[in-house]
Amino acid sequence: MGAARRPWTYARSGVDRRAVSVALDRLLRAARSPRPPRSAGRPVGAPGHYAGLWAIGREVIAVTTDTVGTKVLVADALGRWEEVGEDIVGVNVNDLAAVGARPAGLVDTILCAAPDPRRFAAIGRGLARGLRSARCALLGGETAVVPEIVRGIDLGGTAVGFFPRGRRPILGDRLRPNDIILGLRSTGLHANGFTLVRRWLAEERLPLDRPRPGARRPLGEELLRPTRIYVRAIDAIADEPGVHGLAHISGGGVRNLVRLNRRVRFRLDQWPAPDGLFAFIAERGGISLREMYQTFNMGIGFVVIVAPSAAASIAERLERAGAGPVVRLGSLAPGHGVELPHLGLLYDEYGGA
Repeated sequence: MGAARRPWTYARSGVDRRAVSVALDRLLRAARSPRPPRSAGRPVGAPGHYAGLWAIGREVIAVTTDTVGTKVLVADALGRWEEVGEDIVGVNVNDLAAVGARPAGLVDTILCAAPDPRRFAAIGRGLARGLRSARCALLGGETAVVPEIVRGIDLGGTAVGFFPRGRRPILGDRLRPNDIILGLRSTGLHANGFTLVRRWLAEERLPLDRPRPGARRPLGEELLRPTRIYVRAIDAIADEPGVHGLAHISGGGVRNLVRLNRRVRFRLDQWPAPDGLFAFIAERGGISLREMYQTFNMGIGFVVIVAPSAAASIAERLERAGAGPVVRLGSLAPGHGVELPHLGLLYDEYGGA
């Protein structure tokens, strides 16, 4: 018998979550600075949430920034760039939606070794598609040609949102045991976990130009499907008093829920069994369920937590607003952390291993 294969984890692929948490903590401690004058506004306390909030008079703005990550290497391998252009929008505006903000504008950032007009045009077409979906304006951006820093291309952006008159930020402070957890389906991996997936694919020598078993489109096209944009659906229900919490299930998987409130337990006892691409990655890659659920969105890209009495009506409004079939995932319970009891999984924190 040959030696057992070493299981794939995010740490093995080169992303050590605990090291990231330690480094980020050091950065935040070192970056503390005096508050600006009151005339410049004030921060609204939401540490660790999806967007930074700033109050200016009676108005609050939300700001978030994110990148597409190593998904760009799949785009490069296939010579397809529109999808990752759309991702620039999706990864950012979904974070705005996770605090109940409505997107207003976005600036993009492109770091590259050399500008390529055809590649840039394709990224621009994807950007335009995402901006239309989010009803968001492109305000500008930055292109830096830095061949000594990057060998290929890095894509990201920063988005700004606002709260329509009468709407308050939704930060999870109203979460209570027995609240209902609703889920909105994802279109695939979105833009998370690609360092792990790519390393595993390279080891297995799986071709991107052929379909996986049971699929119709090539594997590479499946991986490149752009981040689903949930902005319109969330905007349709963000003024409802029965909405107690919102979460974008991105990097960190189900552990993202801990960011909303550390004084309740998110009991996900009805999370649908992963199928399609997620099942293929887990089974063929021999990746543990614990690693899968803390790395990928596992088929649910956005979560809405609501009062029990409002669950049916809010699910109906989400579907009417284009969210697709809404899935009931579970409920809140006393305690803390995120639990998938049918799988024997419990995550205590958002960061770390």
